[in-house]
Amino acid sequence: MRLCSRIHVRMNLRQQIIVVADTFAQARGIGRKRVSTLVLNRGSKLDNIATGGDLATGTFERAMLWLSANWPEGAEWPAGVPRPAFQTEAAE
Repeated sequence: MRLCSRIHVRMNLRQQIIVVADTFAQARGIGRKRVSTLVLNRGSKLDNIATGGDLATGTFERAMLWLSANWPEGAEWPAGVPRPAFQTEAAE
């Protein structure tokens, strides 16, 4: 039963992308709609996700990678959200 209670306190992926996007927006001094346009090429998408909308796994992964790669210097990545690691191409 303990495992179930721990699962409920974790953020789902939709919550994670909203927390990360809002933290990014605050650090950059821009709004959520602007972040949504930059990351998802659709200004209303993050608002839609925040109100219960969905997004594909690949879209989530690309968005989180973009946010991580463009993260404002000096801003702290939100606690409880795994930060994607960069994949670099192997040197030939």
